[in-house]
Amino acid sequence: MRTTTGRTHGVRRALTGALLAGLTLLTSAGAAVADDPSASPSPAGDEAGPTEAGTTFRTATALKPDQTGTAQASTGDYLYWVFPADAGQRPTVEATVKLPENAARRSTSTWQIDVYDGLRRRQACMYGHQTRKAAADAATVELSCVLRPVRAWSEPWANDPLPGSYYVRLTVVDLPADELGLPVGAEVKATVKEQGGAHDVDGALSEPLVPGVSVASAGDTGDAGASAAPRVPSAGEPEDGWASGWWTDRWLWTVGGGVLAALAAVFGYSLTRGRGRPARVPQGV
Repeated sequence: MRTTTGRTHGVRRALTGALLAGLTLLTSAGAAVADDPSASPSPAGDEAGPTEAGTTFRTATALKPDQTGTAQASTGDYLYWVFPADAGQRPTVEATVKLPENAARRSTSTWQIDVYDGLRRRQACMYGHQTRKAAADAATVELSCVLRPVRAWSEPWANDPLPGSYYVRLTVVDLPADELGLPVGAEVKATVKEQGGAHDVDGALSEPLVPGVSVASAGDTGDAGASAAPRVPSAGEPEDGWASGWWTDRWLWTVGGGVLAALAAVFGYSLTRGRGRPARVPQGV
């Protein structure tokens, strides 16, 4: 009886050790994914940002995540930038407008930033200051827009943010005509934050919403010699390519749940299989 009881305690200790080892492996795997540079876009804040902006969607200036773009323009101009956002990320756009000197202005002005996806659909801001008024004596005006998390896939009728290029448009929307054309300075910064598996969905786009991506894909499959050349990322595309939702932290929870279920099954079997042959029963009976 003591031998059987000791064996049962040994099995329980082994199962407990395996359970703790599984939890440790699950935690370390999650930390490794979080620390892996390929799991999230590398910050580009150390690089010098562009010093000009486009005037249309087609000529939008490309920005990397965490990179600040500057531009000198005139009041009334439409300024465009483009940056990439992948599945599971929540983009945030911040803009600062340096207004002309007070002597040149006599009225208040209203400035606005708009964000469009790769299909040029205007995306609503979750929160932020998308439109702001600047007094006649103000030196700067700051704007911000926090978008909804980007989904890997969506219904055709929905207006959900999808992986691809995102365009930022900055302009003045309310200003007297006699004050148009005054020089202004603009700074725009786009950042993306990983949201994890809470916003994951089943399915993925065949191609991200990047202008010209379908033409580029057709060209890559048509000529073997051309496909051998190194591919240059287009404007509004990550340098390390698109993830498009192929990896999420739900994989970790799925694997961890499977390990815990297996350990629970073994532990339950050890409790219900009995203590074996009693010591008082002779062999062969």
